[in-house]
Amino acid sequence: MDVAIALRGVRKALGGREILRGITLEVHRGDVFGYLGPNGAGKTTTIRVILGLLSPDSGEVSILGKRAGPGPRSRVGFVLESDGLFDGLTAAENLLLFARLYGVRGPRIDELLELVGLPGERHERVGKLSRGMRQRLALARALLHDPEILVLDEPTVGLDPSGQMELRGLVRELAAAGKTIFFSSHNLDEVERLCNRIALIHRGEIRLQGEVEALRAGGRGYVVELSAEPPPAAVEELRADGRLGLTEAHGRRLVLDPADGVGIPELAQALQARGLEIEAIYRRRASLEELYRRILAEGT
Repeated sequence: MDVAIALRGVRKALGGREILRGITLEVHRGDVFGYLGPNGAGKTTTIRVILGLLSPDSGEVSILGKRAGPGPRSRVGFVLESDGLFDGLTAAENLLLFARLYGVRGPRIDELLELVGLPGERHERVGKLSRGMRQRLALARALLHDPEILVLDEPTVGLDPSGQMELRGLVRELAAAGKTIFFSSHNLDEVERLCNRIALIHRGEIRLQGEVEALRAGGRGYVVELSAEPPPAAVEELRADGRLGLTEAHGRRLVLDPADGVGIPELAQALQARGLEIEAIYRRRASLEELYRRILAEGT
């Protein structure tokens, strides 16, 4: 698997406080990679190090297999939390200005405005655009030089639900077109919908990293599907047995988080002893929210 972005043992201190504590992560080509963490965890500092806006105190950063520098970084487009657009210029004028600054010849202004859903705002001054429109225009600017990698810092913050949906749709389109996308977010549902791989940073350290599906497969407890809804008395008996750890009972579905040493054979025996017929029993998949809360709790 080709690596698009790699950080190896990166440390960075600001104002006398170590923000990044030897972080190591990999973003593969073609990934939609979600970078999670609470406020102050180091997400924005990581992004600024990737983009060369900050230099690491130690460690290495590489982009597309080469040590990060002006050449490799020219293949990266980015949108930071502040869009950096000029309010007094129109949407098209902003793109033309940045195209000149980037040395882009024959910029695809109309094509990009169409891509981000702003063809009708071509001649509109940016100061009059909504937050969602500005964010989409900033994304068009990031695409001017047709980068292989897009880095997005909290791209949906401050957007209304409609704006969030539109931006998520754009991310999906760009990923389908072969772009590698690295974005930070507080929105766990958004990350779960969009990303194939994630990393979670907490207090300057990477605490979790990998494929979303593989990480979710490591959930705690079991799901049991019964052939019929259990009688209330049987449910109460199960709840009373602390070894079984019954946490949910909805219709024919039970969720159990048993004590250590209690596995599928013991669970099946306990259920069958109460006259319950089992159709299926399997390990429960964790949500990203559960994983996130668990990691943060472990770090307190």
